Order: sequence, then structure tokens, then C-alpha cells
Amino acid sequence: MLSITLEQLDAVRDANDRAEFAGLTLRAKTLERETDALEREIEDACLHAFALGLSAEELAFHLLVFRSLTNLERVGDYAFTVARDLEALAPRTRSATLQDALPLVRLLSEMVERLAFAFAERDLPAAREVMRLDFEQVDALYEQMQRASLTRLLERPEDTEVALTAGRMARNLERLGDHLVNVAERLEALVLGHFPDIDRAG
Repeated sequence: MLSITLEQLDAVRDANDRAEFAGLTLRAKTLERETDALEREIEDACLHAFALGLSAEELAFHLLVFRSLTNLERVGDYAFTVARDLEALAPRTRSATLQDALPLVRLLSEMVERLAFAFAERDLPAAREVMRLDFEQVDALYEQMQRASLTRLLERPEDTEVALTAGRMARNLERLGDHLVNVAERLEALVLGHFPDIDRAG
């Protein structure tokens, strides 16, 4: 699911690099459907595993995956919404508005890659790097995008729709990062041997 999200974010960056946004929504929607199908497949696999005799560590891992599915599905939803807004926004705005979003998209792509590695290798430093990047950089870039949208709204009241759409893109990208952090926090607990989900499940 993380690899599909990375494809969605890469599609946004590629569309900007080529200055060609037509078809971006369709591409992102196709990837979102793949995410939804994979979510159901993984959910079924987890439920099947729960019916087996799992060790405490195996149970903790499957609970991590199961409880993270909603986060990862929402990550895909936010990536789709950003792609859709970007395609709608591009014909009506100056390039500066689009460029505001790119540093955040690049940063989130890096976070997705690090989280995928952390998940595959159960790598604690990589999981913590995802959390650090969100805390130190995503929030700052989000605030920067929101300020730019507000400034644009004040300077060019006729661009109200553009400014509001840019603000919504910023908010969705920031929330995407929050969901990545939720998964990273669960992975951190798993690696450290803290299994609160098992206690609650019992």
C-alpha cells in the first residue's frame, strides 16, 4: 500500500515536471482503487492469521498491520484528493501556487520510502526518522503553504477559489503525514516490545 501511495505522489511530481496535468486525477484514482483492493486482501489475510495459534510477537505484528490499514487507506485518499485538486487548479493559476506544494510532496515521498523500509526491516531509526520529519518539517511546510494561500487571497481576491483549493491541498498533505506517523509510532512500539494492542485485544 505504501508503494502505491508513492506512485500517487510521484505522479503529482511528474505532472508538475512536465507541466502536463491532464489525466492526473484518472491515474491517481486507478491507484486508489488498487489501494482499496489491497486493503481488503490484507485485512482478510490478517483475520485468517488471527484464527491461527500465533505467538505474542506474531500477534503483535498482525495487529500492527491490521490497525494500520485504515491509516494507509486514508493516506491513499489524501494523495488522490491532492492529485484531483492539482489537475483542477493547474489551468487557472500561476506556477507559484503549484510550486508551493512541491516541497511538501517531495518530503512526504521521502517519508513513505523510509516508512516502507522501516516496516520491511523493522528498523527503529527509520521509523523515528518518519516521526522527526513530520514534526520538524511537514508542519513547517504546511504552515508556509497556508500563509502563502492567505497572502494570495488578500492580494488577489478574484483568486478566492484558487487560494482555498491550495489551502485544502496543504491540509490534505499535512494529514497524509499524520497517518504515516501513526503507523511509524505503532512500528516503534512493536520493535521496542511494547504490545498494548495485545492487552486490549485480550
